[in-house]
Amino acid sequence: MAPTDPMAEIRASFFVECEELLEAMQDGLQLMDDGEDDSETIHIVFRAVHSIKGGAGAFGLEALVRFAHKYETVLDGVRSGRLNVDPELLKLFFRASDHLSDLVRACRDDTDIPTAQGEHLAGELDACIAAEPSLAEPEPEIDFNPVGLKLDLDFGPDLSEETTSESVKSYLITFTPDTEMYENGNDAYPVLHALSELGDCKVTCNTSKLPSFDQLVPETSYLSWDIELLTAVDEAEINSTFEFVEGLCSFSITDSDGETPELVSIPSLEPLPPLDEAPTAPPEPISASAQPAPKPEEQRAPAAAKSVVRVDLDRIERLVNLVGELVINQAMLAQSLQSAGLSPHSDAMNGLEEFQRLTRDIQDSVMMIRAQPVKSLFQRMSRIVRESSAAVGKNVRLHTDGETTEVDKTVIERLADPLTHMIRNAVDHGLESTADRIAAGKSEEGVVRLSAAHRSGRVIIEVADDGAGIDRARVFKIACEKGLVAADAALSDTEIDNLLFLPGFSTASTVSDLSGRGVGMDVVRTAIQALGGRISIASNEGSGTTFTISLPLTLAVLDGMVVEVAGETLVLPLNMVAETMTLTETSLETLQPGLNIVRVRDGFVPLFDLGHLLGYRDRKDTYVDSVALLISHEDGRAGALIVDEIQDQRQVVIKGLDDTYYRAPGIAAATILGDGQIALILDPSDIVAQASDLSRPAPAPMKMEA
Repeated sequence: MAPTDPMAEIRASFFVECEELLEAMQDGLQLMDDGEDDSETIHIVFRAVHSIKGGAGAFGLEALVRFAHKYETVLDGVRSGRLNVDPELLKLFFRASDHLSDLVRACRDDTDIPTAQGEHLAGELDACIAAEPSLAEPEPEIDFNPVGLKLDLDFGPDLSEETTSESVKSYLITFTPDTEMYENGNDAYPVLHALSELGDCKVTCNTSKLPSFDQLVPETSYLSWDIELLTAVDEAEINSTFEFVEGLCSFSITDSDGETPELVSIPSLEPLPPLDEAPTAPPEPISASAQPAPKPEEQRAPAAAKSVVRVDLDRIERLVNLVGELVINQAMLAQSLQSAGLSPHSDAMNGLEEFQRLTRDIQDSVMMIRAQPVKSLFQRMSRIVRESSAAVGKNVRLHTDGETTEVDKTVIERLADPLTHMIRNAVDHGLESTADRIAAGKSEEGVVRLSAAHRSGRVIIEVADDGAGIDRARVFKIACEKGLVAADAALSDTEIDNLLFLPGFSTASTVSDLSGRGVGMDVVRTAIQALGGRISIASNEGSGTTFTISLPLTLAVLDGMVVEVAGETLVLPLNMVAETMTLTETSLETLQPGLNIVRVRDGFVPLFDLGHLLGYRDRKDTYVDSVALLISHEDGRAGALIVDEIQDQRQVVIKGLDDTYYRAPGIAAATILGDGQIALILDPSDIVAQASDLSRPAPAPMKMEA
């Protein structure tokens, strides 16, 4: 077995951290765009870019470092107040952030660097720097060499020439790296150099813990540093220099009793002798008695490190599969004990109940490991809005809500393409042009809203715009011209809206980079249905359109209701069953042969024979005393499905159907029951939607094929 390359692991860890930094950068820019341009928000963006640049330099990623350096320089001008944040500068920052993300991913995947876009953005950043001469500084030299004990630091300008004594403070800083800091590819030199840029400082390397050469363990960290710093910056700014190594070191920052010391010339740090010379006594560490004792309230405790373990996704997938098998075996064991006729109060049955509880807890915990907030997905959509609006010449803003809503990681990954289609559709088709919006009395800026929330055990994602809404007359005319519907067809508003999902349908008059080729919403519906979800449309003329996506929380395990229909065992998602009922003569009404409705309190809902719809048997003569399941929909509609018997309520493991099988409407997946029998998992909403076409005298059976 080939040995693992430690540098490859460190490099991979760096790119994982880059994703987190890019997310923090996007958050900060969004806050600035919302008007929260306080110093801390600007610091967040600056530190993210600075940290990416520092890590990229360690791996010699020259293109990434050079662009990050230009971006960082302009951000530093905003941070110091030399540049003002205006809408045009914010747009430049967003585009620079997008390109920085592209550079990070190109370096991670070893793909071609997008040079043309980078050169254009670099020119715009250079123009900002040229407009403020104080921002100009030499390009960084990328020359990464391991640093030993010899330190050669530039201690920055003499503060006595720039700052009054009233604004200067003296700090005592101790910095002790952990061994893990070096294992992650970090070094002490960048931290010390960053501190030196804050003011005049004296750095003493404490080698008191350095053992003799024969006892030296190369992988262990022995050195620490004591720093005396004279600076005009506050303690928070000093603390920010340790952000990139937070949790990988110990450090403390102490204000020396709040007294401003006399500004005197601080001697430079003497370099340590070369390693080949005779060893000398280690330099004396800073003595606590040499400085005034710090006040207790001024002691700063090291930042608490958040414990995070990064695990390869394949290992999590294997764990999920094993938990699925555990659920199946638990069901088999339960059925075996019940078949044996044991007393419900026996030790075996009591142990089985405890086993079931533990299995459920394990399954919930594993699902939580796979769950991730949709924030990263929503941030990607922000870029889609910027690029799409620029392509069609519209002024569009994206509002997001529910970014912390957690969804299965697999769902998030497979939802990116459908959402991209929907966002582009909203910008291109949903929103009017600027002139049309002004003529309609609306603001020049169009708004696209993207939200996520948990509802009834599912994830609901909405994409809404404040545009003109769906022109149903035009949609119907285009559908007739394309031969998708008959010219004399009587369609409801909902049915006309659903024409948008037909393959080959497009309302675009010309082909552009965004639309016009008849590919889009049909792909969206197919992708959503492949995830076990549904999509619906709500539109009001003149006020906008809302697309609603309903998805399962996970693609691994669900709580199901096991029913029997015509001798077949089927499973329905439990969260879609609002209630069960036994039909009576007084509750049943027949509108026409084959079309029945059932009274539910103060209203009526359509009644569907599940066995007939699935092609298992003919329609019954009467449904009196039959069992019906009331199915609820997110849009408020309802339907009742007739079954022969309700067997059980249990957790089932979702097994996806291979693409070689016929994709029958209403069949979402399959599962293995406790007795080893394979049962189909139904999508009740799809079944009701397929059977609800009242233009036919009776619902046509959906034939099942092997």
